[in-house]
Amino acid sequence: MKSMLYSSVAFLALAGGASAASCPAVTVGDMMGVGAGAYPQQYELAEIQSMGNCTIEFSANPDIAAMNGRIQGNPSLPPLADRLPSEPLVVAPYDKIGAYGGTLDIMSNATEAGTSDMMSIRHVNLVRYSDDLQTIVPNVAKSWEWNDDFTQLTFHLRKGHKWSDGEPFGARDVKFWYDNLATDKVIREKPKDYVLVGGEEMNLVVVDEQTIQFNLPSPKPGLLSHFANHYAQGFQPMHLLGQYHPDVVGTEKADANAKAIGFDTGYDVIKAYWGSSDWMDTPTPMLAAPEKVAGMPFAAHPTLESHIVISETTEGRHFVANPYFFMVDTAGNQLPYISEQDEVFVSETEVRLLKMVNAEVDYKTQALNLDDVPLLLENQEKSNFSIDIKPQIRTGTFSFNVTSDDLGKREAFGNLKFRQAMSVSINRAELNEVAFFGLGTPTQYVPFSPAPSFSTPEMANHYAQYDPELSKKLLDEIGMVDTDGDGMRELPNGDTLVLNLQFATQGISAKLVELVGQSWKDVGVNTTVKEVTTDEYRSAQSANKLDVTMYAKGQPLAVILGNSELFTPPFENYFGQRTAMLWSEYIDTNGSAGVKPPAWVDEMGEDIAAFQGAIGGSDEANRLGAKLVQAMVDNLLFIGTVKAAAPVYHSNKLINFPEFKTASYSYYWSYPYRGPQWSLEE
Repeated sequence: MKSMLYSSVAFLALAGGASAASCPAVTVGDMMGVGAGAYPQQYELAEIQSMGNCTIEFSANPDIAAMNGRIQGNPSLPPLADRLPSEPLVVAPYDKIGAYGGTLDIMSNATEAGTSDMMSIRHVNLVRYSDDLQTIVPNVAKSWEWNDDFTQLTFHLRKGHKWSDGEPFGARDVKFWYDNLATDKVIREKPKDYVLVGGEEMNLVVVDEQTIQFNLPSPKPGLLSHFANHYAQGFQPMHLLGQYHPDVVGTEKADANAKAIGFDTGYDVIKAYWGSSDWMDTPTPMLAAPEKVAGMPFAAHPTLESHIVISETTEGRHFVANPYFFMVDTAGNQLPYISEQDEVFVSETEVRLLKMVNAEVDYKTQALNLDDVPLLLENQEKSNFSIDIKPQIRTGTFSFNVTSDDLGKREAFGNLKFRQAMSVSINRAELNEVAFFGLGTPTQYVPFSPAPSFSTPEMANHYAQYDPELSKKLLDEIGMVDTDGDGMRELPNGDTLVLNLQFATQGISAKLVELVGQSWKDVGVNTTVKEVTTDEYRSAQSANKLDVTMYAKGQPLAVILGNSELFTPPFENYFGQRTAMLWSEYIDTNGSAGVKPPAWVDEMGEDIAAFQGAIGGSDEANRLGAKLVQAMVDNLLFIGTVKAAAPVYHSNKLINFPEFKTASYSYYWSYPYRGPQWSLEE
């Protein structure tokens, strides 16, 4: 029986009359005569009720009150009518109306390693890419519009939308995120590229409670795409964090509020709750300040996501459904269907595989490679799970540290002939067959993936041929020869060279690294190969301590239109593949520290800013895009290998789980595939 129904008066008002029948439970597989709405696989409430001349009656998970009681700081649960927005987002399940209950089991590598797979299931942002990976659809925002020259983007939010603690959500939460967190120099010394336009800040204007206006200093059409695929959410709870921000309540009051819960300053509280980045899984006070949690208003700050974390240790996290979540299915059931999520941290590749083989996990994509497929396929029928092989967007890529602290290495790695030699020494066809079962495409690293029209086959093949003799010739020409007769080449200055290839399986295939390391040995450049944890890899990479960085790399055009990180030092964020850290330091300090980058790097920075300001598909945009790709392949700062495929693992108990189009972080893993409508069925 339905519980917590809206009043009949509300239904009649929304439906437009007393004669309206209950709406059919539309699914993607059976539209039941209602038809598609303005956006694929979802409707606005008024839209579906008008199309079907019907009324949606609302009900909730029967266990939601008990789950609410496990969320520290949440008040007693009001009726569903007071929890849902007056304009909820109506979601059509893929296959069937789901059943409430169950716990989704998933694993990550560590606290902030390999967690985006889990995050993407519960994630929300202002907008979202539909599962066609082309159409941007409403999500937290009900609608949006641009002005004519793409210098003003206005979002319209949902009336009555609430945070997970029941407090109102609105335009001020968006402005607070931008003005007081993302661009506050105390919290973040250098704002992220994606919150800037051509390096300049935007001006956000609260028009009214449900309307927020982004005013851009210059055109950036890709800003909307950023909010559709990125983990960084464009809002934060001002009602909580604003109490501790000096620009909101004044320094004296902010610090007094902080001292009342055991912190020295208001900024200390904000950093305990939010960290210093937009990363959704920055450790909560439960892990960052466990001794102070009891005195804090919440153990984790309120969320708009489908689930909220209620416990966190170094071993994992546990989540329960958000009792105020803003989505319902076409039968009126408040989502999510799955009551709880349990995330365990497992750093060892072999243990993660064993857990999947034993069906201890319901879903996994991140940190899975084709290396793992034979074992998983062998066990999928016995353990009742499925493996789908899907194309990747990113390519396994290697980069030499051109700002190495070892000046001999810096000189060699900075020589273009060295990078050319190392590229042509790689047998990409062999890599494809041995590491990827012939399912991949050998390629040079091209930042845009899939390749737009301005990215030509010639660019993808630049110094990507297998030619070990050319490799040896180029190494000889730069003076990298074997001087001690051991068969391995020394640096031009005579120092011994051993490339330490440290990698994390979250980012690149072990077999790929081993094969590339052997190909470099075959032309006389000595290597060692060592697997490390993701945290170890990222820390060493960011500290400028690695000879070679290696990770899967590349982004779709839609992402690059909103985020220029692949073209500016260090050429990606902390979670991806970085290089030339001292070039980045030089730019960040206006030349007072670090190493001055070459002119082509400065020019590329100017070109990406101009590219993002151009109208997509225009002659100017295509010209700039081609120039950016050419600069990247000509200089071989990153050396590509094979664009391959990767497995998607999912339990057969998981229903409303569609076939992914790509196993890809670039579209944020499962985010296009609507995790809140997944359901568990024994």
